[in-house]
Amino acid sequence: MDQDLLLEGNISVKAALLAKVRTVCEVIVDEHKNDKDTRYILAKAYEAGVEVKKVSRDAIDDIAEGKTHGGLIARVSERRYQSLADVINLSNPFLALVEGVEDPFNFGYLCRILYAAGCDGLLVSSRNWSSAAKVVTKSSAGASEYLPIIPIENFDEALSQLHERQIKIYCAMRENAIEYYDADFKSPVCIAIGGEMRGLSKTVLSHSDQNIYIPYPNDFRNALNAAGAASAIAFECVRQRRHK
Repeated sequence: MDQDLLLEGNISVKAALLAKVRTVCEVIVDEHKNDKDTRYILAKAYEAGVEVKKVSRDAIDDIAEGKTHGGLIARVSERRYQSLADVINLSNPFLALVEGVEDPFNFGYLCRILYAAGCDGLLVSSRNWSSAAKVVTKSSAGASEYLPIIPIENFDEALSQLHERQIKIYCAMRENAIEYYDADFKSPVCIAIGGEMRGLSKTVLSHSDQNIYIPYPNDFRNALNAAGAASAIAFECVRQRRHK
């Protein structure tokens, strides 16, 4: 267990306690911090048997190596991730796949968007996000703790499993594409979105049932970033599924 992995701020610490995808080893709080939200978080920590330390703000600054913590931090373990089997057997899954997003702030923001849109699971290339947990959790407003995240070693095998379960794969790619609001997102679906620089890999694109693109009402020709594209497409899924 990595005792030096830190989360900071009320939102991140609360998410870690409630989502229960990692062990919260210790909560450290400013001894003078006594607002309602903090009291709730500490109550949840005590309820879970987590050690709570009340210290000076300067002591927290030293541990957190910064001053953006708001007087509350937690020492936590690495996150426990979900498996593909956890999500592909849902009755009508809405999945997302993201490639080429390496910046932890952007990845966290993507998690926030997808969780808000009701995504059932996010497929990502296997990598160790542990060192970036603080940034990912904070930029996602805690959503990264709640969103099922599935590390994938082999996209070819994983996407073949999606096809076996009749989960349609839509790739955000302009070539041979239809406008995204003409796609059918009411049935089991996985939307695949690539980063600005490299886009989606050939492996993922080879599994596309239909490419989709976001039309612009003007002559703008540059791509949206992954978060912008995910927001538009994910909430079109929300709209269609509300009126199924």
